[in-house]
Amino acid sequence: MARVCLSLGSNLGPRETYLRKALQALDKELGSLVKCSSFYETLPWGFSSDSLFLNAAACFDTLLSPEEVLAVTQQIEKSLGRKEKSRQGQYADRCIDIDILLYDDKVMQTPDMILPHPHMAERMFVLEPLAEIMPHMLHPQLRKTILQLKEELAERSERRS
Repeated sequence: MARVCLSLGSNLGPRETYLRKALQALDKELGSLVKCSSFYETLPWGFSSDSLFLNAAACFDTLLSPEEVLAVTQQIEKSLGRKEKSRQGQYADRCIDIDILLYDDKVMQTPDMILPHPHMAERMFVLEPLAEIMPHMLHPQLRKTILQLKEELAERSERRS
């Protein structure tokens, strides 16, 4: 059994409905939901949009491999109406986005997936919900807890403003 942590987000349509439907499908397809964070309203990251995101983090216990988890998350995105991950390499508004953040302490890189997620330590919309449910989980490469990463990012953001 592996522990997989995901980030979920939506900034189009009935955002909360999309997140709840994704969580239900993940619970059915991946394995048992261990914990889900509160929903956080956040600004878009990496692109401009007038639509705010609703974000959450969720952790599941699964028997699936990382590749199988990726296939499940992509199928759920499609079933909820997601048509593309990005447009010509640029982020865009989306009804649902599901990213794999951590899969136990696995470190891997394939053409389709990088674990742990390469940008998670740069994104407060990822760290804040994940720290709510798994504050003491260790990032396998950075060797810091999710709470430490969140606090460090908050400090860096404060210094910039």
